[in-house]
Amino acid sequence: MPTLFQAQPDLMEFYRRQIVLGLRDFTCCCGFDKVVVGSSGGLDSALVLALAVEALGPENVIAVTLPSRFSSMGSVRDSVALCRNLGIKLFEHPIRDLVTTYEQGFNAAFGEPLRGLALENMQARARGTVLMEYANQFGALLLTTGNKSEISVGYCTLYGDTNGGLGPIGDLYKTEVFALSRHINETAGRELIPKAIIDKPPSAELAPGQKDSDSLPPYPILDAILKTLIEGERLRTEERDEIKAAWDELTGTKDGEALVARVRQMIWKSEFKRRQSAPILYLRQPPFGSGQPLPIAAGYEHFNKKTP
Repeated sequence: MPTLFQAQPDLMEFYRRQIVLGLRDFTCCCGFDKVVVGSSGGLDSALVLALAVEALGPENVIAVTLPSRFSSMGSVRDSVALCRNLGIKLFEHPIRDLVTTYEQGFNAAFGEPLRGLALENMQARARGTVLMEYANQFGALLLTTGNKSEISVGYCTLYGDTNGGLGPIGDLYKTEVFALSRHINETAGRELIPKAIIDKPPSAELAPGQKDSDSLPPYPILDAILKTLIEGERLRTEERDEIKAAWDELTGTKDGEALVARVRQMIWKSEFKRRQSAPILYLRQPPFGSGQPLPIAAGYEHFNKKTP
């Protein structure tokens, strides 16, 4: 299994130009001069900020870091370094007290402490609310930062990190997010996106020591499955050959087959989230969004359909 699919530099440049053009056009047509992005210290938000700066100029891009009690100091520090590199203003709005107030209110009303997934999602929704407050108060467009890998399997919080008016990287798989981030640095000849952000293990930081790999297979494996299930024959020839090798390796074992079935089920079960999320900039033939054939509610038989 490859550790990271090798995306061609010219393809990454094509994606970069598409996203920059789309961002510029969307904000102009919708009457926005500025955009705001929640800067988590992670790679997705870093890439969105870098692309927004190229599209609109640093003076029209605002970043907000919203640390919780689970946020690492490294994440805040990485956000500071990123925004310094990009020449944009960074605001800090901690959500610790907000979340504590919600926890206390929930316990008082329902006689049970807020915990587990409910507590994790509350933090994402607190961040989303603050970012929408900023957008409304200052007339900025909030950009969401979800990638296609997360959106496909529903690894996102409805009314939380899905808040916003546009998803610039919603058609980039996570492995492509890595590749495009590296391409941007190589093109610039310096670290616009700090290497520390690119190299750190992806994490939502909604629980102690949380990593994306706790809930999802490693992104190279996940993306091989998703590209086969979603893109199929629409993949470029060389990419299709590479994905086929990974797919054959996966489906050659019972554990691999079970993983493919699990991912297929996650795709189907997450359609209701995609229908309520921000529109994305399409980089390929759109399989999700308007015209998408997946029903919002699907029966179990759909999950077990054979791969096309």
